[in-house]
Amino acid sequence: MTLLALATSDHGLRDPEATVLRADDEALLRGRAAFETLRVYGGRPFRLDAHLGRLLASAGSIELPAIERTEFERLTELVLGRAPEEDAVLRLVWTAGPDGGGATGLALLSAVPAWIEEVRARGSRIVSLLGVRAAVPWLLPGVKSTSYAVNMAAEAEAKRRGADDAIFVDPGATVLEGTVTNVWWRTGDTLYTPSLDLGILAGVTRAAVLELAVERGFAVEEGAYPLSHLLDAEEAFTSSSVRELLPIVDLDGQAFARGPTAGELQHALRVLAHNP
Repeated sequence: MTLLALATSDHGLRDPEATVLRADDEALLRGRAAFETLRVYGGRPFRLDAHLGRLLASAGSIELPAIERTEFERLTELVLGRAPEEDAVLRLVWTAGPDGGGATGLALLSAVPAWIEEVRARGSRIVSLLGVRAAVPWLLPGVKSTSYAVNMAAEAEAKRRGADDAIFVDPGATVLEGTVTNVWWRTGDTLYTPSLDLGILAGVTRAAVLELAVERGFAVEEGAYPLSHLLDAEEAFTSSSVRELLPIVDLDGQAFARGPTAGELQHALRVLAHNP
């Protein structure tokens, strides 16, 4: 990650290479921190309010110290003052802090990874891996925390198998979500995506794609679908804030044709982001 700017709740704008967390912060010791990552278009973060709302909800679910939305709005303004003309990535983090100590808020601005456009151009290769359905509160359904070791291990396993990324399925082969993405597929004029009732993350870009798809005349169905339903689709793609829409060209060794929908919705998302 090429870090362009860094701001903290205690010191404001910092040197991007500065040390900003205590060694005993529970974000480091136990992964107790909430975060949001979003794309910045021409200096403007896409749907910042929605991301801040989800950050507060995640922080509440893992019982972090009280957090003020206005503080993260201030930190965002500080780092965006260093934003380049091209797109960038904004990451907001709220830690638990040390036992009995104060929490830390962070805003990090970084460059968009170059590999994203390379994968978008050729299409994404995906494997399905066993995941856990967050069906009970202590499995933190819909929470975006820094306890991401399982997701990163799944991505690493996908790469070992010659793929770009993975999607999780439960023991009954119900499609859940990607390691950092939501999953979509199209059959005819209907788009399908797993329901939030499955405990998956309520992606901000997922919500935008739902809106854009309906505006363009697609029927959209959310539910619990077996992997076989996805494999029978005419085209498939993933969505996330930083990666946007990536068409899937291979899933578990089965080739997918590159249909028109992913490209159409990707273009519509860019238009929306530049003209909110």
